[in-house]
This record gives sequence, C-alpha cells and structure tokens, in this order.
Amino acid sequence: MDAAGKTILIIEDERDVVDLLALHLRKSGKFAVSTANDGASGLDKARNERPAFIILDLMLPKMPGLEVCKVLKTDPATRHIPIMMLTAKAEEIDRIVGLEFGADDYVTKPFSPREVTLRIKAILRRGEARQDDERLTAGAITIDPARHNVSVEGKRVNLTSIEFKLLCTLIQRRGRVQARDRLLNDVWGYESVIDTRTVDTHVRRLREKLGKAGTAVETVRGFGYRLREN
Repeated sequence: MDAAGKTILIIEDERDVVDLLALHLRKSGKFAVSTANDGASGLDKARNERPAFIILDLMLPKMPGLEVCKVLKTDPATRHIPIMMLTAKAEEIDRIVGLEFGADDYVTKPFSPREVTLRIKAILRRGEARQDDERLTAGAITIDPARHNVSVEGKRVNLTSIEFKLLCTLIQRRGRVQARDRLLNDVWGYESVIDTRTVDTHVRRLREKLGKAGTAVETVRGFGYRLREN
C-alpha cells in the first residue's frame, strides 16, 4: 500500500478494473490504495483499516456488494465511510437498492477512471467542509451540525452523510425550490454527471427516516424539492 494520501479501498474481483482504478488513484498523488477481491475480505478490510473511501463492486464472490454496503452503513463504526458502487447497466434495481442502503454514489461499467477520481475528490471535499455550528430547526426537526446530530421531536434520527447534507441544504433554503441538478452540485459536490433519480432516491429515504416530519419536504413536480416554510 502507498504511504501517502488517504486510503481508498477497492473491493472488486476483476483484476483489470482494480489495476486501472489503482493506477489513476495513485497517479493523482492524493490517495493510497488497498484492495480486496471478494465481499467477505472487503468487509473485513473496511472494518480493520477504516479507509477514507470505498469503491464497491456489486457482483462479488463470497458476499454480494449490496450486503457489504448494508452491513457497513448500519454499523456506527463504518457508517461515515463514503461508498461508491460499481454496477453494470443491467443492474439498475440493485443500484437503487444500494443508494437506499446509504451508498453515496455509483458509476456504471465501462467508466472513465478520471471521472471516478474526480468524483471521489468531490465527495471527500464535501465531507470535510465545515458545517455552520448554529443549530437548524424546521418544525419538529432539529439539526446540530457540530455534532452531526438530527432529531425529530427530541428522538435521534440516524442519517447517512448524504442525507444529512441534503436535509441541511433544504432547511437552509426553506421555502425556495431546489432543482435536482442544483442539489446534485451542492450536495453531491459535482455537476450533473449522474442520473437525477439519485436525488429522488435519497429524498424518499430521507422522508422515511424523518417519519411524519418528512412531509415537510415537498416535491415540486418536474423541477425539484423544497422544504415548507412553516
């Protein structure tokens, strides 16, 4: 493993894909690379090494990628680690399920390794961006950015990093309609290079986690979303 930079764990059983990704990540000068060629060993490495980022193929031997994603995103020790899924175009349903489990992004094969590297940098920048320490409230919802806590009527709600940033963005801009493309740019950290249905999937999951308070997130048909002002 390289000594410099943040570690990216690649969980992928196709050697040529691993070599291509590792080459470009190392050439960027920003990342070290760790690899695993099946889901079970990938899960063990994620738990033991606590990488800064995980690239996860969905079709893996020993343990499917979706199961790896689910386990990592439900474990408080690894929930914060961003996950990018690698999928084939025919795996749309799996991709949607993966996003609902808390994956932060996906790319379909074949992909541009340069684009993958840019996306990883953007997601990590987003995670490092300092939140305003001032508490945010909207009806029954309270956000404590300094502690990365969200509560509804005093009860803690566990959100992924994307869901947290999405909710903060909507509350900070309450009453104003946010286009899907703008949310992709402001929340995910890059221009609209992925399907805007990614936004819809995360909004739906966010509403479910907020329960009754989730009705405050309104759909503006054909455009995007907004948070009700009252």
